[in-house]
Amino acid sequence: MNNKILVIGSSNTDMTIKGDRLPVPGETVTGGIFYMGPGGKGANQAVAAKRLGGDVCFICKVGRDIFGDNALKGYEKEGIDISHVMRSDKASGTALILVDNTGENCISVASGANGDITPEDIDSVADVIRSAGFLILQLEIPVESVLRAAKIAHEAGVYVILNPAPACKLPGELFKYISLMTPNRTETAFMSGCEVKDDESLAKAVDVLRGYGVQDFVVTLGTKGSLVIKKDHTEMIPSLKVNAVDATAAGDTFCGALCVALSEGLSLEDAARFATKASAITVQRMGAQDSIPTRAEIK
Repeated sequence: MNNKILVIGSSNTDMTIKGDRLPVPGETVTGGIFYMGPGGKGANQAVAAKRLGGDVCFICKVGRDIFGDNALKGYEKEGIDISHVMRSDKASGTALILVDNTGENCISVASGANGDITPEDIDSVADVIRSAGFLILQLEIPVESVLRAAKIAHEAGVYVILNPAPACKLPGELFKYISLMTPNRTETAFMSGCEVKDDESLAKAVDVLRGYGVQDFVVTLGTKGSLVIKKDHTEMIPSLKVNAVDATAAGDTFCGALCVALSEGLSLEDAARFATKASAITVQRMGAQDSIPTRAEIK
């Protein structure tokens, strides 16, 4: 079994303020604590997969600036293969994150170099994609580049995981190249066009997505847990009760952990249980990559 994991996606520098509550539009809230660290959905998922035991290669595009330089040093320190990372004349991606005292957050992202990944860039690493066993994709890089990567991988028999975040309109062709989709409740509603307010409406929304061509899903439901939906089986995986302080990167940790478990031959249900443990640790810590656990911590 080819257990090599390739992540193609975004790399950001996260600037986070944790305060008592999130401001409403037009309001200034003072008294917060400031943190700065590495982030980006692609990078978070690559770091999660590596720390949890995966054989990981990460492809992204960063600027020729101090943020890009520092990001690459961090990935090298993690032991991630970054031999195919690209550089851009645009600034490296940045994210501004506000977190309240319950762990809820809101995030604003300046894509920068992440938005500079073209389908031609994807073509230049086609052989790397074909040599992977698993490909993880998200939507913080251009959708046309995600589509190109998914198509190349699918045609080569690579298992393709799409974490459809942040939610955006997707080309219908993309769905038929996806082996597993990991949306949250909001993303499921957006992609299906169905209001999701209970288990029945969630099932209806997933049926719509299945009609697009995807068969397997793990829908993350926050504190409720996650719902594993396969062609012949559906199972709720409950969350673990913990003291959450920051939900940033929890979903990315879940996705990276899920892929590692699948690469080790676990069933989708057991992989979701493993991912639940990983994300439960993440939400108890501040920051994005700083909060991602190691395999030893899960054990």
